[in-house]
Amino acid sequence: MTDIVIYSKDCCPYCTKAKNLLKRKGAAFREIDITHDESSQKEMIEKAGGRKTVPQIFINGTSIGGSDDLHSLDAAGKLDAMLAG
Repeated sequence: MTDIVIYSKDCCPYCTKAKNLLKRKGAAFREIDITHDESSQKEMIEKAGGRKTVPQIFINGTSIGGSDDLHSLDAAGKLDAMLAG
């Protein structure tokens, strides 16, 4: 089973775009809302190699990046293989 984690914040349009793409693909994911959670925010920054923007998306522990990165993988035909994991 593919492990997908999305770190997000309230009212983040890019977070919504990323989640909607994964939902259209039928991919289950775990969302970690860092809006008011400093501990999870620090965890995300550490896992993402210093990136502080949301969303930060991880597939099977690998940092994918943000919404644009996720959509680029989909446009290149690489996302489905990653989700099949």
